[in-house]
Amino acid sequence: MNEVKKPKKPLIFYYVIVLLVLMLFNFLAMPWLTQRQIQQVDYGTFLEMAENKELGQVEVQQQENQILFTNKDNTAVYKTGMMPDPDLTQRLADSGAQFSGEIIEQMSPLLSFLLTWILPIVIFAVIGQFMYKRMLKNAGGPNAMMFGKSNAKVYVKSSEGIKFADVAGEDEAKESLTEIVDYLHNPGKYKEVGAAMPKGILLVGPPGTGKTMLAKAVAGEANVPFFSMSGSEFVEMFVGMGAAKVRDLFKQAKEKAPCIVFIDEIDAIGKKREGQIDGNDEREQTLNQLLTEMDGFEENSGVILLAATNRPESLDPALTRPGRFDRRVPVELPDLKGREEILKVHAKKIKVGPDVDFGKIARMASGASGAELANIINEAALRAVRDGRKSVTQADLEESIEVVIAGYQKKNAILTDSEKKIVAYHEIGHALVAAMQSHSAPVQKITIVPRTSGALGYTMQVEEGEHYLMSKEEIENKVATLTGGRAAEEVVFGSVTTGASNDIEQATKLSRAMITRYGMSEEFDMVAMETLTNQYLGGDTSLSCSAETQAQIDRQVVALVKKQHEKARQILKENRQKLDELAKYLYEKETITGEEFMSILHA
Repeated sequence: MNEVKKPKKPLIFYYVIVLLVLMLFNFLAMPWLTQRQIQQVDYGTFLEMAENKELGQVEVQQQENQILFTNKDNTAVYKTGMMPDPDLTQRLADSGAQFSGEIIEQMSPLLSFLLTWILPIVIFAVIGQFMYKRMLKNAGGPNAMMFGKSNAKVYVKSSEGIKFADVAGEDEAKESLTEIVDYLHNPGKYKEVGAAMPKGILLVGPPGTGKTMLAKAVAGEANVPFFSMSGSEFVEMFVGMGAAKVRDLFKQAKEKAPCIVFIDEIDAIGKKREGQIDGNDEREQTLNQLLTEMDGFEENSGVILLAATNRPESLDPALTRPGRFDRRVPVELPDLKGREEILKVHAKKIKVGPDVDFGKIARMASGASGAELANIINEAALRAVRDGRKSVTQADLEESIEVVIAGYQKKNAILTDSEKKIVAYHEIGHALVAAMQSHSAPVQKITIVPRTSGALGYTMQVEEGEHYLMSKEEIENKVATLTGGRAAEEVVFGSVTTGASNDIEQATKLSRAMITRYGMSEEFDMVAMETLTNQYLGGDTSLSCSAETQAQIDRQVVALVKKQHEKARQILKENRQKLDELAKYLYEKETITGEEFMSILHA
């Protein structure tokens, strides 16, 4: 899309700068200019002019020990030093000079007026006009120069840009937005039935899922003006400026209706008004103005508002009610089919080899967002260039997934022989416990090559298909798998290391969720002990129960983890021979595939 850029600073900013420069000129340069008009003469010249009656005005400055005087016509100013002269007063009286109680004018009144007033005004006007024309040229019009303008980016129709075909994996969201574009193109068929388009559409979802990209696709598909602005751009230091920007934005939009207005990260101005004394008056005034513009006393027809946020729970209820944001469009993490389509879309930008299986890559990248999938494709292309190849292979894509998950391989990290053996048993412990449980995902790859994320090794498990539900048995098996690494250390070496810190954290988090959120505790039944907030930003949790209940929860979490830990130890003891054989093979090879693992296990 072609963007018409607006200036970042209003014209008044430059006028203030020019005014400050002129004030400095008046205070510093003007005294210097006036001092140049005074001529220094000796005392004899002063006496001679007095005798010849050529003096005009005379001022005796005792403190400065000098005499200022003018000629008869007051066209020149002279200065001389004072000498001991008791007859000075009589001599000046005889000469007909005029005594002045103030400092003698150092220049003519006309010249003083021109330099003091007319010259600064002329300079101020010339520089201001120059700045105005220059800013007008850069901004593309005079309206952008006004103080309090919205500074929204205006996109016009372009042959290039993102279309709906360039956005994959979000079919439901595209369907909702395609309806908006169709209404703008053919409003007649909707009005014939009496249907009205939503005034506002709110795109919600985790970061990186393509909310802004969908808005860009709407701009690429629609043949109407498209205004784009971030929520933080409304917030100003001065109270009332944000509301003025909202008014100006909707004024421009109504003039060009039908049109679309997109506000990214709307939670910057749309947070709930909690009525606190120390609240942000500027943000609340901006929100109030936005509420009025969307659905106030005046009819707001022809302007459709798009907004994106990953914190929908923080928005004010007056903003999300029907009549303002009538439709909420979830833009969630893509499923298996969506991930495959996204990979294919981004793969169009690179050269791909014939051996690439996007379905397998999509299964390995479970839980990845659209932005992460694009990064995986780019990392694979960079790896192909580093290896001197002209196309991307399957191995490049699989390695790029590992780079995104665990970081690059650490080339300078050299483990001691004993550490390498411990890491090998640790990872095989995870894989063996997972393989011996019927509900665990199959092992894809095992490696003991250190990564930049800090991992000394890892076991990659890949689900065969997409799962939306997990049973209690599956979660317990997953906890047992997480404890398998520590259990292998205990069974083989009789001691433990710090390598299981991440496993412990994940196992504890999963066990706690079973009891507090999933209702999988016999003691608490279906009572929610924990609430989830910011589900799209990491999912922070907070307990909502008494201290006594929290202690009971802690005891149940410990008991659950201990039970699964013992289960993992028992599995490894029963399969000690395979544990030693697999660990030795991994120790020698450093990286093995799931096929190699299963062939040794069932041999």
